[in-house]
Amino acid sequence: MNMELAMKELNIEIRPMRIEDYDEIFAMWQITSKRALSEADSRENIAFYLERNPGMSQVAVADGRIIGTVLAGHDGRRGFIHHMAVLPEYRRHRAAKRMAQTALGALARAGIAKTHIFCYTNNALGQSFWSAMGFERRDDVYVFSCMNE
Repeated sequence: MNMELAMKELNIEIRPMRIEDYDEIFAMWQITSKRALSEADSRENIAFYLERNPGMSQVAVADGRIIGTVLAGHDGRRGFIHHMAVLPEYRRHRAAKRMAQTALGALARAGIAKTHIFCYTNNALGQSFWSAMGFERRDDVYVFSCMNE
């Protein structure tokens, strides 16, 4: 981490994600989340997701640029969080915690009582973060995926 940045008091704004942010967030994801990206993360699909889940996804802004993201939404009964990411040089400034709390609050206000996060098994940092946020790792379910035709 950049020591100068670590010592600097950052003014980090948390605000709802907008489709106008797409180019900047997609570029950020190339650094933070590249292996998790798929066609589901196209501009068109993110626009649909934001429209379907208004005000739930968040960005963190510092120094005039987006430094963090969280996609949040629900299916009517369970919440889901995707692409929680903070640029490496801006970590440890509570941006992720604030984005997660804001997203979880929006889900709760929508009547969603339980939220899931998918975290790679080799992502120790992510697992530690979500555990500290009160999420419990489940060993009783597997994720199965398929492409719909």
